[in-house]
Amino acid sequence: MKKRILQQWRTFANESGDNDPVRVGGPSNTLVTDGGLSTVISKPNGAQGEFLSSSLQRWQNRGSNPDRSLIQAFRSIATMSDRLSLVATIKDRANEIYKKVEDLKSIRGRNQDAILAACLYIACRQEDRPRTVKEICSVANGATKKEVGRAQMYIVKQLEVEMGTIHAGDFLRRFCSHLGMTNHAVKAAQEAVQKEEELDIRRNPISVAAAVIYMITQLSDEKKLLRDISLATGVAEGTIWNSYKDLYPYASRLIPSSFATEEDLRNLCTP
Repeated sequence: MKKRILQQWRTFANESGDNDPVRVGGPSNTLVTDGGLSTVISKPNGAQGEFLSSSLQRWQNRGSNPDRSLIQAFRSIATMSDRLSLVATIKDRANEIYKKVEDLKSIRGRNQDAILAACLYIACRQEDRPRTVKEICSVANGATKKEVGRAQMYIVKQLEVEMGTIHAGDFLRRFCSHLGMTNHAVKAAQEAVQKEEELDIRRNPISVAAAVIYMITQLSDEKKLLRDISLATGVAEGTIWNSYKDLYPYASRLIPSSFATEEDLRNLCTP
């Protein structure tokens, strides 16, 4: 009697009636040797089956997958990406960066969490969706800003990668969203940071974004405390205030007339 053989195929058809490809399982990962595909030994029923299963699993765990540490690193990057709501292209870029660093065989003994966080930080910069080091550290399993900063410099030096230039506008909308600012205020802040680039303000772009937000909120009906802006942006209150002092003389050039009058500007807090 012939036994019937069941095919383990899934069909991925579309409504257009074009090609009807089939495949088994999920997509492969080209960064790992086996494409990210592996065999999982299930647990049979019964005491004898349980003994056999545990024995097989022990053999499976004895280095059967040479990319186990790499896969674990990719999982950590995916977890951090999800916690920061980053798009898939950033996660994939971070994986590529880590794979290149890992191939150098020179990261042994270094802080793994800091290396992974630094890869994600660089990927965000390269994909033109930068995050602050403090934001990255918030999901970096305890790695400090100093450790992530060192890891980032190490990776940049080893791989000779380009990270691109950051601007205050890259962070502004996200900061404004954290503070619950109105669309009118957000638009005014965006115009202000664009005009700021025409000035010779030698401040960190993140500090400039925080200072512009402080200036805009002082001119709106819903004023924000310096402490709240510091929490939303990750910039120290003293740093925001010093950046505000640099921007204050140019307030009339920075703030759109549609948002504040000359009289409003004269009532701004004098640094």
